[in-house]
Amino acid sequence: MSRATVLACLVSTSVLALTVATASPAQAAGVDYVALGDSYSSGVGAPGQSGTCLRSNYSYAAQWAAKNSPTTFQFLACSGAVTDDVVKTQVPAMSSAADLISITIGGNDAGFASTVLTCLTGSDATCTAKVNAGKTYVATTLPGKLDSTYAAIKAKAPGAKVVVLSYPNIFDTSAVICEMSSTKRKALNSGAQVLDDMIKSRVAAAGFTFSDVRDNFSGHGVCAAKPYLNGLTIIPPQNSYHPNSSGYTNGYLPALTSAA
Repeated sequence: MSRATVLACLVSTSVLALTVATASPAQAAGVDYVALGDSYSSGVGAPGQSGTCLRSNYSYAAQWAAKNSPTTFQFLACSGAVTDDVVKTQVPAMSSAADLISITIGGNDAGFASTVLTCLTGSDATCTAKVNAGKTYVATTLPGKLDSTYAAIKAKAPGAKVVVLSYPNIFDTSAVICEMSSTKRKALNSGAQVLDDMIKSRVAAAGFTFSDVRDNFSGHGVCAAKPYLNGLTIIPPQNSYHPNSSGYTNGYLPALTSAA
């Protein structure tokens, strides 16, 4: 190879390296991120909740934004949200230029709060019956609700990568002493499994990305030695059966990071 050819190769390589080096930060800074969904996305259960939507900087969404410095971050997730709230309130408020969207939704549609309350106050049989009613709703009504929600998101921001995160199994069923019986804990975890499996199937149909947090929470349910979720909480009551700071940091944040 002649000296001229070698010099030309070196110059070309240097230009390419410079192009890559200068382009990467611009790409990293060019992400417009939107967090949609319910209390599991707004950060209920963690410290520092504020406003009517109970958003916390310890939520997985806020933590991801703090670590990755997106160009814009719209924190639209709201405690108590159901699929209709996402379609009618959150999606209209989000930017059509969003590059990354995360969401947890469907738990409140399936009656999460009322089911947990029934299991806390009722018998094993009453709890199981309530969970089974929720499973029926998940099998018959929720699929259409999820499809409509995902379609609305896609229509508003067709170029975005959409990450739909699952819900964890709430309880450690191996603990001998716990605030609920083993029967109730197994029933509630079974309900969560059915819900997550349905969400996963509709996410696939929508062409979105499903990110499962269940493995991250495994061994860290309520009543475990190192729980990632709060048990029954009196002050503030909304924290009950929601992730704590460890749950958002070690359970949800890695799931979003790997998917994104």
